[in-house]
Amino acid sequence: MSRGRGLAAALVALLLAALAATAATAPGALASSAAPRTAAEATAAASAEKPSIRWAPIPFPATRKREMRAYAKRHYGINTFQLKKPKVIVEHWTESSTWQSAWDTFAPDVADSELGEKPGVCAHFIVDEKGIIHQLVSIGTMCRHTVGLNYTAIGIEHVGFSDGEVLGNAKEMKASLALTCWLKDREGIAIKNVIGHNESLSSRYHKEKVASLKDQTHDDFKRSSMNAYRDRLKDACG
Repeated sequence: MSRGRGLAAALVALLLAALAATAATAPGALASSAAPRTAAEATAAASAEKPSIRWAPIPFPATRKREMRAYAKRHYGINTFQLKKPKVIVEHWTESSTWQSAWDTFAPDVADSELGEKPGVCAHFIVDEKGIIHQLVSIGTMCRHTVGLNYTAIGIEHVGFSDGEVLGNAKEMKASLALTCWLKDREGIAIKNVIGHNESLSSRYHKEKVASLKDQTHDDFKRSSMNAYRDRLKDACG
């Protein structure tokens, strides 16, 4: 290469370097690259990912919705079947060995054997013993799963017969924690408001207009079990 052509190439290289440096320090360039995330972006980044969920809907036609609205009016003084801005997640176990048997219990719209009311009882989700999550009802629709809290609670059933059985099933627990983390973040529900059915009466959101049911609850997921569950939930949700 001749000396003249070498000098020309060097000058071109210097010019390109100067232009690149100018672009990097142009007004707004540094600000753009270092701009903090918006609150929404930060929340989205911190939110738990939605786990794999199988849609397995129970029948919930207009008749059942009307019955749910009437139930909500009797028990909570509100005229809707919709679950709006839920504040609580209630953990249950099915007292059965398969998710299908629980689905079969929830699907018919018949008066329950315990309280004799319609619509039929149900839960939004069932986590089975293999760690598969089944969704039965839209999150935006009330389900009868916890007296005093149905107006504001998402219900999650777990296949099993006891707290210990469910807590000791690694696959079921992994799926349960993933589902609860996602729902908690999606709806902005505090971990302290992730409760077991047996804790329902102590929830700040518990309310019941029917006097005979003000103290009604069930045995699934007592406080000691839920303390262990919430500890795991904190670790799982990060």
